[in-house]
Amino acid sequence: MNVYQKLQQARIRLQGKELKKSGHNKFAGYSYFELGDFLPSIQEIFNETGLCGTISFELEFATLRVTNVEDPLDYIIFSSPMSSAALKGCHEVQNLGAVQTYLRRYLWVTAMEIVEHDAVDAAEPTEGKKVAQSIKKAKPTDGMMESLSEDRQKAIHSISRSIVEKLAQDNEWGAYEIYVEVKDNDEKAALWSLLDSKQRAALKAKHEAEMAGAA
Repeated sequence: MNVYQKLQQARIRLQGKELKKSGHNKFAGYSYFELGDFLPSIQEIFNETGLCGTISFELEFATLRVTNVEDPLDYIIFSSPMSSAALKGCHEVQNLGAVQTYLRRYLWVTAMEIVEHDAVDAAEPTEGKKVAQSIKKAKPTDGMMESLSEDRQKAIHSISRSIVEKLAQDNEWGAYEIYVEVKDNDEKAALWSLLDSKQRAALKAKHEAEMAGAA
């Protein structure tokens, strides 16, 4: 079986498991799945069906790769934009850990078609200080442009215009080549903030294509 057939089989088998939601949103009054509620069952099913899931985190994206262990070149990629959290009383590493745990959960929920509550889980809608709401509102590119010198800001704006022009000409690889030439992470994040969702999606698609070709 190819990876799509195996993943579909794994999804059906997971649906037959009696999973219990241990997370509870006391503000909205509903329960939700935490990572530990379903990941052990998924790992067991993946082991039996010949699949392996690996998660990686980059500056812009978190990625879950589901691979057919019988053919490592046969895989599916699920990805989500990276974000940030601002937990009260926590240092940067703890905030990073919270974001990674949250994104891991949602990548697996997406890959395995796990039905969840539509609202942002465990978020207090009025204060906006919980992990989920912080992740929803905060962006890793916030303030990046302002942190650069005036000369670098002008350069990044010029680069963004070149990327937009290439995309308008349906030259997505040309746009991606311009993007990857920016090596500084802060400058790359600032550049990312100047692009709209469709432009980002086009660059993301080329990034995934490049990863697939390098595998």
